[in-house]
Amino acid sequence: MLIGLVRERMLTLGRSIETCFRLQFADGTHYQNREGAPAFTINMRSSNAYWRILLFGHIGLMESCFDGDVDVDGDFGAAFQVAFESGFEHRPNALIGLRNRWHELLFSNRSIAQARANARFHYAIGTQFYRYWLDTPLMMYTCGYWKEGTASLDEAQVNKVDHVCRKIKLSRGETVIDIGCGFGGFMFHAHEHYDAIPHGLNTTPEQVTAVREEIRKRGLEDRMEVRLADFREVDRQYDKVVSIGVLEHAGRDQLGKVVRAHADFLKPGGLGLLHFIGHVGVSDTEFYIRKHVFPGGWIPSLAQTIAEMERCGLEIVDIENLRRHYAPTLDAWSERFDRNWENIRALDTNRFNEKFRRIWRTYLISCAEMFRSPAGRTHLFQIVFSKGNITRDNYPMSRTFLYERR
Repeated sequence: MLIGLVRERMLTLGRSIETCFRLQFADGTHYQNREGAPAFTINMRSSNAYWRILLFGHIGLMESCFDGDVDVDGDFGAAFQVAFESGFEHRPNALIGLRNRWHELLFSNRSIAQARANARFHYAIGTQFYRYWLDTPLMMYTCGYWKEGTASLDEAQVNKVDHVCRKIKLSRGETVIDIGCGFGGFMFHAHEHYDAIPHGLNTTPEQVTAVREEIRKRGLEDRMEVRLADFREVDRQYDKVVSIGVLEHAGRDQLGKVVRAHADFLKPGGLGLLHFIGHVGVSDTEFYIRKHVFPGGWIPSLAQTIAEMERCGLEIVDIENLRRHYAPTLDAWSERFDRNWENIRALDTNRFNEKFRRIWRTYLISCAEMFRSPAGRTHLFQIVFSKGNITRDNYPMSRTFLYERR
């Protein structure tokens, strides 16, 4: 009976999809949506998977995969292409909605203490872990910039931070605050190539320690610093403000406070840049990401973000959508993750176990297909803003300056 119910659910999905795929059930029976060689096969190992799929839809399928009750053979990315093409993840499910609301109750970023605990869940699992699969020069854990001719992840990340520096017209001797500075890649680039005075802010103690060690190693203690603090803890104003991949971590009810912090960090007349994942239209953030990857995280819509910026007296100078740049970034991360898995596992076999591997591969590969999908409504935005209206004197009248040789 359970197999029949799962088969019926997949029949509806399979008829509308051109990609050939196969479901292999634990009793030896199978379902294939069309003739041909399947791009992937979903092997269901136990009745636990059937119950989870019937109760929780795509979340139940993924969590069954995390726990080993389901395996996927063949092209894992193609499985997510099918899911996005069919709208499988958008089908109404009251139980997923209840779990999402319960998660918000338990893990809301409303308090600074909980926000720090949520950040540490993801970012405090070891610098060496991230070093194995992020880019080499900067260790940027955000979307790269794959302009024409870009040949590697390392190059794409250097392109990205330089693109940001150019957009805010960063100049020699200017102070710039990098809110949520990660491993300091933007800070080091801003100092080395623009002779700016960078300041970092990060809520994760482990990342702050890593950045401070790199600052000491380079002998730059008199030129830059990093502070352990929540992004709502404003200490002073700076010439320029940057946050790269921070807004998504503010939380569902903290968007206004975090945007206000960006305004409070910035001197009147100054320029800033927000680089963030944003929805087109208001929708729930994918539950498995919140539950297993980024607790407390919440993806705002572009419109919500702009409305909060207007309330804070920030003028929108420029908006660029870099959605198409995220898929190749995630492709590179997942390839490096797979290639270095044995090295990662050796760091701590208890933490970096098979369930961890499955969750992170799902996260990296599914997000790549989400950003690649023609139907995707999750994008990547860069907003340049000023505190107060800009003038002809303090910002160019066209974008030509972004592409001039330095």
